[in-house]
Amino acid sequence: MRAAVVRLPGGPEVIQFEELPLPELPSGWVRIRIKAIGLSRSEIYARRGEYPEVAFPRVLGTECVGVIEEHADQPSDDPATLTLSQGTSVVALMGGLGRLYDGCYAEYVVAPATQVLPLTTTLPWDILAAVPKSYLTALQALETLDLRPGHTLLIRGGASSVGLCAITLAKERGAYIFATTRTPDKVGALHAAGADQVILDTGSIEAQVLHTAPDGVSAVLELVGATTLRDSLLTVAPSGILCYMGNLGDHSVLERFQPLADIPSGVRLTTYASRATIDAAHCTQLLQRIVDGVATGRYPTHLDRVFSFEQLVEAHRYMEDNRATGKVVVSAT
Repeated sequence: MRAAVVRLPGGPEVIQFEELPLPELPSGWVRIRIKAIGLSRSEIYARRGEYPEVAFPRVLGTECVGVIEEHADQPSDDPATLTLSQGTSVVALMGGLGRLYDGCYAEYVVAPATQVLPLTTTLPWDILAAVPKSYLTALQALETLDLRPGHTLLIRGGASSVGLCAITLAKERGAYIFATTRTPDKVGALHAAGADQVILDTGSIEAQVLHTAPDGVSAVLELVGATTLRDSLLTVAPSGILCYMGNLGDHSVLERFQPLADIPSGVRLTTYASRATIDAAHCTQLLQRIVDGVATGRYPTHLDRVFSFEQLVEAHRYMEDNRATGKVVVSAT
């Protein structure tokens, strides 16, 4: 099969196209013929060698959509995988995919059945590939933040695919939304997505947020990372919460972090990691609702651009240069 392999960490140019054997199929796993791949910024960090759990050579890719070609023997009483029969349209994502074992930058991928979600949809593959990980991550982050009608939410890094999906879902919940971007050209897209106030991020936005919300915001979704965490914490109201879940600023370590000094009294700080093992049955229900909403026009895909499989190196450069507003997808068909 055709695959994109990283044998040594480095820049986009280390992604090399090769012919590999069809991956073996362990018991309890499925083999999927890939139709489209949803790219994630985490794959840039994996490609650079910044994740200690990623061993090389490795086929990267944490998310894809496609069709089940084969299902290894599976206990008949496993309700999470009974619907994973040959020909089923599915999403495979997270749980070690593209990190602990070879991922989606290929014609085929094998994945544990517990990480595969069956879907019923007529959406084109490249449209469908823009939806799963970004929307599921945003949805579960908002659950972590316990966002409710009337709450104020700051999304630090709003022009990312997760940020845009979070705007859509938070607006549906009746929240007032602040969203940040470092790029003036992306301000209009954030307003169009539903942000009530867009802030050009200089690294210090505390004063701008508190000018509108003097008591602080109810919740912060921190997608930029360690470079802005201290500043974001200063915008949170007492008893409010900040969920750290991204490193768009390319820094994941905060030097000289002092919790008693840096976390305002009464403010809660937590994380959500999209790479975690998923609850397949629960996430299938959530994702089917989102996919149905995309099909009816209720939810936008926030798809920025579709690349061909042969343009995968270019797609990585595009992401790394922060040129995208939303999701980047690679078509495998």
